[in-house]
Amino acid sequence: MSDHYDVIVIGSGAGGGTLVHALAPTGKRILLLERGERLPREIENWDPASVWLDGRYSNSGTWTDATTGKRFTPKQHYYVGGNTKVYGAILFRMRERDFGVVAHVDGVSPAWPLSYTDFEPYYTRAEQLYQVHGRRGVDPTDPPSASPYPYPPISHEPRIAQLEDDLTRIGLHPFPLPNGILMDEAAMQTSPCVRCATCDGYPCITNGKADAQTICVEPALRHPNVTLLTGARVTRLETDPSGRTVDRVVVERDGAREEYSADIVAVAGGAINSAALLLRSASDTHPAGLGNGSGVVGRHLMMHNNSSLIAFSTVPNPTKFQKTLGINDYYFDDGDGGPPLGAMQMLGKSDATLIGFDAPEAEDPADLARHAMDFWLTTEDLPLPGNQVVVDGDGDISLRYTPTNLDAHRRLREKFTGLLSSIRCREEVLEGYGYRGGRLGISGVAHQNGTVRFGADPAGSALDRDCRMHELDNLYVVDSSFFVSSSAVNPTLTIIANALRVADHLVDRLDAHVPAQRGVPVGVS
Repeated sequence: MSDHYDVIVIGSGAGGGTLVHALAPTGKRILLLERGERLPREIENWDPASVWLDGRYSNSGTWTDATTGKRFTPKQHYYVGGNTKVYGAILFRMRERDFGVVAHVDGVSPAWPLSYTDFEPYYTRAEQLYQVHGRRGVDPTDPPSASPYPYPPISHEPRIAQLEDDLTRIGLHPFPLPNGILMDEAAMQTSPCVRCATCDGYPCITNGKADAQTICVEPALRHPNVTLLTGARVTRLETDPSGRTVDRVVVERDGAREEYSADIVAVAGGAINSAALLLRSASDTHPAGLGNGSGVVGRHLMMHNNSSLIAFSTVPNPTKFQKTLGINDYYFDDGDGGPPLGAMQMLGKSDATLIGFDAPEAEDPADLARHAMDFWLTTEDLPLPGNQVVVDGDGDISLRYTPTNLDAHRRLREKFTGLLSSIRCREEVLEGYGYRGGRLGISGVAHQNGTVRFGADPAGSALDRDCRMHELDNLYVVDSSFFVSSSAVNPTLTIIANALRVADHLVDRLDAHVPAQRGVPVGVS
């Protein structure tokens, strides 16, 4: 055994990075294991051809579509900070009603074992930690909050302000998106974010994005009790003879096997990789996978129905930072008392490179880009037990996934296209394949969640309400795996909030003390 720690955290993204940051001030010995390296800061961070066409930062390898047998490259990134290094930094709270039973076109979204009220204080702390900009009460689905956003909303550029006016004029309720970026519009000379056009889906060369590395991991490493190992792929978790305690974390690093142990082990590799790790860790005491006596580990995979759509303004759209406006009027119904359809929000702006990829027949991609207005549509998918992560004898990952609520997503798209003339856009739209893959299929795993669900009943869940595995005394899962339903908003803020919630539990369990205010970033203004 190489070394023993108080806490080992596997994965440095929104869940793992936040957990380490919250526990760092306790003085407990913490080991953070990350299979990737630090993403390089270089001019190519902002080059669309390098990022989207050349796949410069794609390092996921390939998985298999279990239905077709075909290999595919998932939108998964292994770096310090995880997928937050390239996320769009839109940090929504789940709506209050999302925590209860919601009826959809294709079935029922189940209730969570905790309520919105249980998460609300942690949402507040998460917004403070990740420096979220926004405004309460404009979005008609906005859940109640005890506090305002810590920062004012990012201002609209003129064409988006006109879009807001047009949407308001026809009776909709556009609102400023909750952005997790380090922008100070009153002092742009010293602002880390420079309001560039390459935020959504790009790494940030200025560290102006509130990603898990910038906000949590690097500040946590200033504490001498925190150690980060990169290039450290966890291949297996092994237990003591009782099967109740993880006593070995097996790591592959630089081609060699290493082993570590800790009083507490927290898995945060993302919903797919975390489930795969638990399944790979099967043993005599856990023959179906570690902690999988319920049979739910790997099941109930959700990834949202997402579409990237490019509309074309009838007047030029010179906007640079376009991700400032959302529309949730069809979130809980179709506007006529029908079932939920989902959410609409602005995307980062397509340039001529991406337009040329999406529309190779276009005579003038640059002119199309000057008029492009990019939108992201999200519809909730349902937690089907047959939608699952599978590992083969070699440990390779396959996904079995059948989408749900496709009719609702089609109707949401129709609602969007029905707005085009009112928002001064041409009638045709372009699928954003180069940007995010049009209506994302099985490879679109950026919103993955739900594979190791939490709950009160060990027969139907793998984790308890504190996200500790029912069948193990020292093993927790703190990424999006714990979700019971997916809602129709970006999952990252809920992952962060839950990691802060679990951190409070672990502070008490470790009989530790946090001298600084919990949830406040260290050295980030």
